[in-house]
Amino acid sequence: MSDTLEPEPSVATQVFGSQLPRAREFANALARHGEELGLIGPVELPRLWTRHILNSALVAPLLRPGRVGDVGSGAGLPGIVLAIARPDVQFTLIEPMERRVAWLERQVRELELANVDVMRARAEDAALRGELDQVTARAVSALRTLLPITAPLVRSGGELVLMKGAGVDNEIAAAEKVIRKFRLHRPEVLVLGEGVVPDAEVTRVFRATVGER
Repeated sequence: MSDTLEPEPSVATQVFGSQLPRAREFANALARHGEELGLIGPVELPRLWTRHILNSALVAPLLRPGRVGDVGSGAGLPGIVLAIARPDVQFTLIEPMERRVAWLERQVRELELANVDVMRARAEDAALRGELDQVTARAVSALRTLLPITAPLVRSGGELVLMKGAGVDNEIAAAEKVIRKFRLHRPEVLVLGEGVVPDAEVTRVFRATVGER
């Protein structure tokens, strides 16, 4: 497969609006440095926009003004992308690996993202218990492992907005006990991007409200 960066899809204008120049700058930075820093593989460049940038940005309309945590931010997918798309939302990017934290902090500076804080921590050790309005995560782990480290960060009445793969329904079935334990209400799966991105690149989101503890 070619290692050439995927041309910017025309739909990016619709998704990012006036924030498109920042999204473009971030995509180019990932293309230049992502492989050498171990953030993305070389085979991802020909699909960087559709599989990663737009895939992450499709979650932006689900976020509310307030404080959103992104667990395991890694390359900034979805955290940096969402912060670009939603300048009205305050983000805390939670990432334990030093070199990834350095990358995230560099992107925050270079993109001049005033709505982002970066925290070096594992989610279970982050001093944010019950402080966040919403929490998101992408490609971190299965729900039965992910929910115990994300749900405690969310205030009562807040939401989990977790990006998942095609097997999300099976993950939900395997996590039934965990969903009850953390009093998650109205769990649902949303499919975002149909008719906007290729069918193979739609975004699936597990969304649930965190109940009173």
